[in-house]
Amino acid sequence: MPGQSPAGTYARRVLEPLLLDLSWSSSRLEGNRYSLLATQELFKHGMAGEDLDAVMLLNHKRAIEFMVDAVPAHGLTSAVIGNLHAILLEELLANTDGLGRIRQTVVNIGDTTYVPLQAPLLLQEMFDQIVEKARLIKNPVEAAFFLWVNLAYLQPFEDGNKRTSRLAANIPLMLYNCAPLSFLDVEVQDYVYAMLGVYEYGDVTLATELFAWAYRRSIRKYAVQLNAAGVPDPVRFRFREKLNEAIGRVLREQQTADAATAALGLSEDDIQLFRPILAQELRLLDVYNCARYRLSMDLVQQWVEAGRPH
Repeated sequence: MPGQSPAGTYARRVLEPLLLDLSWSSSRLEGNRYSLLATQELFKHGMAGEDLDAVMLLNHKRAIEFMVDAVPAHGLTSAVIGNLHAILLEELLANTDGLGRIRQTVVNIGDTTYVPLQAPLLLQEMFDQIVEKARLIKNPVEAAFFLWVNLAYLQPFEDGNKRTSRLAANIPLMLYNCAPLSFLDVEVQDYVYAMLGVYEYGDVTLATELFAWAYRRSIRKYAVQLNAAGVPDPVRFRFREKLNEAIGRVLREQQTADAATAALGLSEDDIQLFRPILAQELRLLDVYNCARYRLSMDLVQQWVEAGRPH
């Protein structure tokens, strides 16, 4: 991204495909059985019944949405990564005390002789050191690789460490408006071999090759997405925060579009420009694209079913 765009601008511009790609790819690497098409349908219509695979996918989606909001505001911190873990493992971790918290229990990794560090105080110290070192790395791609490998190796949480490391790797990329890393099309067996090299031999050769291959694919894919989107409307871009606020007022506070617009403190000339943009966004708003306005799918579904009152 050229110029001095705010952190997270790139991720926001490709948010809808990123939510699907990264949620599905990361979950598939954990053994999730949903297809890409089924995941897309899940994100559009929500979950019915108790389906742990669906929970995993929806948790990924929420965690990515959290990152897009939190990373520009807070940067790369231990707390941001802890919250990522808490969202990813919600309803999937039996011990709810372990959500976002450095583990207090012994963990073992299947199919490997590697035994992670077990002392909680040392785990916290090492976790904080990894985050701090990543913050000091000037190249965001190197910082992403460093976080991905070292968080997976340390195993700081009770469960879900690899999926947390995959999402956390995107934090430096978001901060510097680089293309996100979605791990799309990475084969499960290739990923396992890359991690085994790190766990058992401290050898990052396979991990480096996999990361480079996956990131090149991500760069190409999201460059196409940006080009397809074209140059953003400068008027709409200027009103982006006001749109967030107005749409939030319409849905959360059940205000009319006119009342929501009046509350924004715009000049009369700006109001004339803003009204048709708001009307168009309300017409297009649905459960599958509401993340950009920080709205829950449930709230939007209720609003749509009520006839889109505004």
